[in-house]
Amino acid sequence: MTTRTLLFTCLAMLAFAGNSILCRLALKATDIDAATFTSLRLLSGALMLWLLVRLHQAKRPAAGSWPAALALFSYAAAFSFAYIKLDAGTGALLLFGAVQLSMLSWGLYRGERLAALAWLGLAAAFAGILGLLLPGATAPSLDSAVLMILAGASFAVYSLLGKQVADPLASTAGNFLRCVPLAALLSLLCLSEARVDPAGALYALLSGAVASGIGYAIWYTALPGLKALQASTVQLSVPVITALAGTLLLGEALSLRLVLGGAAVLGGIALVLGARQRQHAPTVDVSSPD
Repeated sequence: MTTRTLLFTCLAMLAFAGNSILCRLALKATDIDAATFTSLRLLSGALMLWLLVRLHQAKRPAAGSWPAALALFSYAAAFSFAYIKLDAGTGALLLFGAVQLSMLSWGLYRGERLAALAWLGLAAAFAGILGLLLPGATAPSLDSAVLMILAGASFAVYSLLGKQVADPLASTAGNFLRCVPLAALLSLLCLSEARVDPAGALYALLSGAVASGIGYAIWYTALPGLKALQASTVQLSVPVITALAGTLLLGEALSLRLVLGGAAVLGGIALVLGARQRQHAPTVDVSSPD
């Protein structure tokens, strides 16, 4: 791995973790509502990605698809509403775990075979997710947890739909643009609860334009220098970064439940990825959900 690839990879992981921090910060510390945050994030992300595409190649044809845009919108909306009650670290872990487990499950459905060690890892990851959801003093809100798992599954669908696209950046820009009218409809349906303040709007714009738009562009720049296993496992760092940032910036506690559940989920997925690499099994492209 070159120094350039390493630098871009680190920046991309920080951007992905930043999405969780910015969303949680906006919904916790400002008056903005989840629907407005989603709309501003998707709109600013679409504008930034459109600008990046235009700067890179002015006559590039339109890309993306409506099925992919629907999956992206489902992820973004569920992500925002889930963070109303979830801590940043717990939300990122549920999101990341749901993305990876959904894509691994799709691979099993399509006939991929796993070694015994990989099955052990898959069981550990599912157990970690279930452990986070069990009733208790530090259990996350069940409805918010389910929404975040839905967000992860939606982004897994989005990633699978985009697996074969020839131009990821142009496709992502097209999908974000298609999300704008969907976001407008969501805001219209939630108009009675709409609330905006300058700080919340700023966090939403930073999430969309910087953490999503520029973050995705940086990640796509780094991807050619990464092997499939490296691209998958490096994202194990995102929930860890998010949990630490949530502790430092948002005053959120690192509960024993989160530490143990996180270790089971991330360690289990790492076992699966490692076993698949040793078997030389085909892998799917794993884009970040953050």
